Amino acid sequence: MKRKLIAAIGVVGMLAGVAACGSGDDGDAKTGADGFKGQTLTVWAMDGSTPDGWTKDVTAAFEKKTGAKLKFEVQQWNGIQQKLTTALSEANPPDVFEIGNTHTPAYAETGGLADLTDLKKEIGADWTESLNESSVVDGRQYAAPWYFANRVVIYNKSVFKEAGVTAPPKTRDEFFAALDAIKAKGKAEPVYLPGQNWYFFDGLLIGKGADLVKKDGDKWVSNLADPKVGEAMALYKKYADYSKAPKDKDEATPQQADVFAKGKTGAFFGMGWEAATAIKANPAIEKEIGYFTIPGDTADKPEGVFLGGSNLAVAEGSEKKELAKEFLKIALSDTFEGQLAKEGGVIPNKDALQDQLAGNAAAEAAAPAAKVGGTTPLIPEWAAVENAPSPIKAYMTAFLNGKSHAEAAAQVEGEFNKRLAQKQ
Repeated sequence: MKRKLIAAIGVVGMLAGVAACGSGDDGDAKTGADGFKGQTLTVWAMDGSTPDGWTKDVTAAFEKKTGAKLKFEVQQWNGIQQKLTTALSEANPPDVFEIGNTHTPAYAETGGLADLTDLKKEIGADWTESLNESSVVDGRQYAAPWYFANRVVIYNKSVFKEAGVTAPPKTRDEFFAALDAIKAKGKAEPVYLPGQNWYFFDGLLIGKGADLVKKDGDKWVSNLADPKVGEAMALYKKYADYSKAPKDKDEATPQQADVFAKGKTGAFFGMGWEAATAIKANPAIEKEIGYFTIPGDTADKPEGVFLGGSNLAVAEGSEKKELAKEFLKIALSDTFEGQLAKEGGVIPNKDALQDQLAGNAAAEAAAPAAKVGGTTPLIPEWAAVENAPSPIKAYMTAFLNGKSHAEAAAQVEGEFNKRLAQKQ
């Protein structure tokens, strides 16, 4: 998952890290050092994923514990899937690598990932279930959950205050009441929501328990016509009806943060780092920005969200699997997961570490939804469905333009199934 670490503007604070290792220990374990001396473990991490302090401290702890050297190689997101696919087929793949959570099952099914089931039993008993789901294929653990992020409501405090809304809504009904109050004032667009904000829609699908695909014999087919999908889309429309955004565009056309930066929008659904985009466009808006968790039916259960994130995996072709597992024990320890959460403003892999996000308003707003979040369908065939032009986005636009759920689904279902049938 691509994310951006925000450094200077107070939107996502970077805090100083610590240099210990282990889950509540001091990282002084000496076992294994003699056996690993002279070896070098290669780790591929994506650009922006490894803050400097974290990298330095993890390296020091790893080299002290194992006697081996640690080599981080930073990769770019553009073209990474093809590069990784090629590397995993060669004789000398990276030993450990970062992999997008929604891509993990495809690599596991092709045999590229080492089985980490034993490691899960040792260090992963309390990993958050929703965050670990993408790492498990056919009941076996093929990666480890590393870090995550999800959408929150980014709002203009002045717009809300002027409408008489003095506290962030805790339930969906309270949120709609706030949007009604802003609309009644007539001075600002209550919420900016274009018709094809697919990942926000996916969160609503998750909240409704709606599945986009189903098994027909031995193949996957569309489940878009399911009434639960229609319920999620009707909820999406209820939000979109407060917006003047185009029904046939997504949140990047134009950038929703740039629209929000003009100061005439109450709120939008976005990643925490999008606030930085708004501030860059209009520095004066920084003091007006606030965040809250996307509300659900009740105050104790937030709305479903799409969990974007990254896992750490070990190459099946690596000749250093045991050393790689030693790295994972260190990198995924409470100390270093907590440090990554602090420095990077990301959701850690277990609920018990969410206190490390204290003081980071965007991350604090995102964290409560992690338990109820999910992903797109975790099947290799899914990638083709999202390729532009997306049939799901076409369905969304058709629904918002007046077609019934059944009509909008029928309009795109042939293309949906055609893409699911493509060979991977």
